[in-house]
Amino acid sequence: MSANARLDSPSYHENITPILGVLRDAHADVSGHVLEVGSGTGQHVVDFARAFPGITWWPTDVDPHHLSSIAAWRESASLPNLKAPVRLDAGQADWGLGQSDRPPADGFAAMVCINVTHISPWATAEGLMRGAGQYLTPGGLLYLYGPYSRDRTHTAPSNQRFDQYLRAQNPDWGVRDIADIETLGREHGLSLQSVIDMPVNNFSIILERVPDGES
Repeated sequence: MSANARLDSPSYHENITPILGVLRDAHADVSGHVLEVGSGTGQHVVDFARAFPGITWWPTDVDPHHLSSIAAWRESASLPNLKAPVRLDAGQADWGLGQSDRPPADGFAAMVCINVTHISPWATAEGLMRGAGQYLTPGGLLYLYGPYSRDRTHTAPSNQRFDQYLRAQNPDWGVRDIADIETLGREHGLSLQSVIDMPVNNFSIILERVPDGES
């Protein structure tokens, strides 16, 4: 894989350190397999695999250029706990897990999804929550990061302008409200655990898969 395939995301350089800080707290006792949905350039998941060597990381994306970039960054890093990227469209009902060379279908300790829900249709968020409810082990965590509104109000004028820009690009895109994320998660057996203010008017959102039989 050519090094030229490695894409560089400016936002990665801005948010990787605070994201790792949250994950170190949230994932302190996590082991096993973690699925990243929408790995983008692949830079985040390389740092995650380096920071959490006891976790097997599975990067995914739907964009072929991103998949090539993830593969190139993975090859450069040469980390034994970082799996090859696979194509996954979270909005599809069948994620194809458990098939040859794809992530296992018998449960993830956590899922990670960074900067996805605002640049994809709401159906992607619905599919993400459905998949988390289906594939997370009981007590497993779903970590979301990105810009969100709170109580139907943007947290900064820049976020409002960003939301308007996104919706002008695609009416199905847009900054989501935390309450809608919480409601959608609850519909799929996920309980909101924490909402953490992050730099540049972003949030970390952590949901937990409720053990079977609990509500």
